[in-house]
Amino acid sequence: MAKKTEITVEEKLRALFDLQLIDSRIDKIRDIRGELPLEVEDLEDELVGMNTRLEKLIDGIEVVENSISDKKNQIEESKVLIKKYAKQQDNVRNNREYDSLSKEMEFQELEMELNEKHIKEFKIQIEQKKIILQETKDRLTQRQDHLTHKQGELDEILAETEKEEKALLKKSGDFEKKIEERLIKAYKRIRTNVKNGLAVVAIDRGASGGSFFTIPPQIQMEIAGRKKIITDEHSGRILVDLELATEEQVKMEKMFKKL
Repeated sequence: MAKKTEITVEEKLRALFDLQLIDSRIDKIRDIRGELPLEVEDLEDELVGMNTRLEKLIDGIEVVENSISDKKNQIEESKVLIKKYAKQQDNVRNNREYDSLSKEMEFQELEMELNEKHIKEFKIQIEQKKIILQETKDRLTQRQDHLTHKQGELDEILAETEKEEKALLKKSGDFEKKIEERLIKAYKRIRTNVKNGLAVVAIDRGASGGSFFTIPPQIQMEIAGRKKIITDEHSGRILVDLELATEEQVKMEKMFKKL
């Protein structure tokens, strides 16, 4: 604990800004990883829905095909009845019986015509369903390929970032040890309360990074002097000068490349 109090304000500011760069990189890794699993999950749900639709289409085609078979069977039954009635006409005893059989034959012929019409309609339905079925299969193949690609991306990112994230978390802990507990608590509180988790920001073109409120020239000079820790009165963020921020960014980028 004694060591922490011995470092200069400038060293504290550099350590805080470095910590911010590390934590922001961890945030970025988690953001990328956070989006992909959701995308993969959405694609998986979409494929489940498409497969359900495929099953319904296939079942629908089967139902219509069974209806065609039923109609064909009815046509064959009508043919058998017509032959039966025609044979019975040879043995009728009067015109009334003959006419009655003729009407039965006419009725069966009408039934045959109606069933033929239904068969044609059913065949059109099947063709339409088969077109939709093929379109759905093609779409399913495309989405499956897309899912495979996205799953591969996710697996690759997980493999790459898991190692980097662990290394960054260790670095974050190392930098926290350089800073007194009071400042760390303030830093974490600010990160929780501000947009994008930026608790330490640089002055750029006279304004505070993140909030973009203009900083008075006198305050800018104090910040550049690095003699005390100054916060933005609007956002509460800890402020550093652009030169310090640039130097630390260059240094940390080199470190990131080695991870």
